[in-house]
Amino acid sequence: MIRRRHVFYVEGYDPQGAEGYYGIFQYAAKRFRNVWPVRLDSSPLWLDDELTAHWDVRTSGEGWQTDTRYEFLRLEGPLRANMAQPLLRQIWRAWRWALGDHFGGATIRIFRAGPRFALHLLYFQFMLLAWLALSAGIGALAGWLSARYLSLPFAAGLAIAVAAALAAFVLLRPLADRFFVVQINNCWPYVRDFAGGAPSTLNAPLDAFAERLVAAARAGEADEILVVGHSGGGVFAPCVMARALKIDPELGRRGPPVILMTLGSIMPAAALHPKADALRMEVERVAVEPSIQWIDCQSRTDWLNFYGLDPIEGVGIRPKAPRCNPAIWQVRFRDMLTEESVARLQWNLFRKHYQFIMGNELRAPYDYCMLTCGPVPAPVWRERGWEIVQSFRDDGGYDEAAGTPANDPSAANAGTMSAPRQAQSSTATGPAANMQ
Repeated sequence: MIRRRHVFYVEGYDPQGAEGYYGIFQYAAKRFRNVWPVRLDSSPLWLDDELTAHWDVRTSGEGWQTDTRYEFLRLEGPLRANMAQPLLRQIWRAWRWALGDHFGGATIRIFRAGPRFALHLLYFQFMLLAWLALSAGIGALAGWLSARYLSLPFAAGLAIAVAAALAAFVLLRPLADRFFVVQINNCWPYVRDFAGGAPSTLNAPLDAFAERLVAAARAGEADEILVVGHSGGGVFAPCVMARALKIDPELGRRGPPVILMTLGSIMPAAALHPKADALRMEVERVAVEPSIQWIDCQSRTDWLNFYGLDPIEGVGIRPKAPRCNPAIWQVRFRDMLTEESVARLQWNLFRKHYQFIMGNELRAPYDYCMLTCGPVPAPVWRERGWEIVQSFRDDGGYDEAAGTPANDPSAANAGTMSAPRQAQSSTATGPAANMQ
């Protein structure tokens, strides 16, 4: 039974940062309290420094108590700086990424590995093209109207056309932001450079987090160390683990168990690029490490992950050493949510993608708050699933010996402190902001 846990959360390409993710956690915790007969109390969010933030969680039921230090890697600084670059530079970089993927073979590889994921990438590339084309069309129409009805000289009509196109482009920017056109088209060139080993502002934060992970393992104060990466964090979290193993090859061999959990990971889309050798090397390092447990959570319902794909062989990694990781956990959102919520979220692809960390409406083997803050080790949830769900009594007590296999058709899927500054805001923004 876990009494003390240390969670290291690695965010993806999401500039909402610590404050936004703290808001998401509070939303998940509220749902959690409505589902399980246990108590969960969390501290305020503390911004420790430019790289890390944390909050503490105490979860308890009859006869047990688990204290969790939830440490968050703050990537919002470099991500916001990347998105604040001149828009023309961002657009040029996005087109270089798109054309590079199409002509370099990455697009077809992604289609083979995850057709739905590939379609979503093409959708955002099309939306960028549509934004530019619509702006250019409005400019051309303005130029034609000025020449047709005002009898202006060609130079004047051209100037009006250019001005109208630029104005339309700027006025359409809020709409592009609302549909994440800028964010997604910024994300992939940045991830591509990182995966290929190019200089990246991500390296210093990931190295620092790896050092903190090693320090926590050496301190031996936790019963379980959990490194979590959701979505784009599924690209970066294995790198944190690989770099921690480089610092201390004995990581996981002594001290608390160290578990990596990737949730709805988009890592295959990054690793499938022919030039992503640097990323594939770090993923391979974790795949062959026997002292580390890596659990990769996938969902058929989520279009934005690679359901059914082996994240090692599926991206072309052929380990030289015996392979140990990852264990695949295919989770069902229908077990977590009511039928009404499932129907409501059917076409809200981003919100479905965030369900991995958004909390449940029903008791199920996969429950993010239980995994990160409950008394049962994360690998046991994957292995015993519905049996563990039944082991929690109505008074909140947990009986490790009381669980019996559930007669549930989905049961088969269950196995395959210092704080310098307190944050003032906990409002979530970005793709998961429309929680309701």
